Amino acid sequence: MAYPKVILNLDYIEANTGVIAHHCRRHAIQLVGVTKVCCGSPEVAGAMLRGGAEILADSRLDNLAKLRRAGITVPLMLLRLPMVTEAQDVVSLADISLNSEVKTLRALSTAATRLNKKHRVILMVDLGDLREGLLPSTAEKVFKKVYRLPGLEFIGLGTNFACYGGVVPTPENLNQLVTLRDKLERDFQVRLPVLSGGNSSSIPLLLSGQIPPQINQLRIGEGIILGRETIHRNPIPGTCQDTARLVAEVIEEQSKPSIPRGEVSQDAFGEHPVFIDRGERCRAILAVGRQDVTPKGLEPLTPGLEIIGASSDHLIIDVTGRHRKFPIGSTMEFVLNYAGLLGAMTSPYVEKEFLYSQNRQGTVKP
Repeated sequence: MAYPKVILNLDYIEANTGVIAHHCRRHAIQLVGVTKVCCGSPEVAGAMLRGGAEILADSRLDNLAKLRRAGITVPLMLLRLPMVTEAQDVVSLADISLNSEVKTLRALSTAATRLNKKHRVILMVDLGDLREGLLPSTAEKVFKKVYRLPGLEFIGLGTNFACYGGVVPTPENLNQLVTLRDKLERDFQVRLPVLSGGNSSSIPLLLSGQIPPQINQLRIGEGIILGRETIHRNPIPGTCQDTARLVAEVIEEQSKPSIPRGEVSQDAFGEHPVFIDRGERCRAILAVGRQDVTPKGLEPLTPGLEIIGASSDHLIIDVTGRHRKFPIGSTMEFVLNYAGLLGAMTSPYVEKEFLYSQNRQGTVKP
């Protein structure tokens, strides 16, 4: 076995998708499964599709290409605003993209015309989170410049919450999207059927029935992969949270003082660590570090263990009282949060393993 490695349970991901898809269907909402935290994994994408996702989305073109190479044929959405220099690749790989810039839309139009394709566009609107999107006050002026561009089909409006500014989606701010859509349809005599109402932060509104009825699309990643909404990180009822684990090998296990000896300066990351004298403690060092995963993204599966630090390649765990369980060559398991999973899946030094649960066997298929 190669360590460190991430283990993803595809049955759990499929089941989580099914739970969220059920709630979406009750409100006539199209579910977009977001694969970016798993780097466009075809295995994870397949679990999402089996669970009821209708579209797959990712922020990187490389990941969309990976999904296409795996034989996935459902519509693909590019989540991150396109770079103007990659317009041709966007049109070639993505059926839909999210946009907010006139220059980029013109480049997409040129590429779509050249490739004789019709590229679908969702115009993003910033409703307060201050990441991507047009301010509502400027949206009409911009839409007038772009809605007739050849090769593009403007299918709706979208927005994003709780990624940069931490702004919470509410019926009030989502209704601003509805109002803007209605105005654009009326003023320009167009149809904009899609209202893409955010990400996993919108799940509490979905579950409580407070999401405006005009919202008909959600882009869900963490809610599916880890079974949590992203406002308070509360579990979504009926979903599994133990979908992803990190396994790492113990390479040193010794008792050492709890504070360094000698003059203390910056660590390898330019930080000034603070130490508390707790006497001599038994510590295990694991062969995984910040180059692979953020320590704050890990929670030891064994009670009583404490992560006390990490360098690029080493994770240091206080195992006092539990040291006999972790001799050299043994492994330690951690539950991953979103940040931890993102780092571990992105690191080329971490093996990836995809599992079915005990009631299902066989080769993983997208």
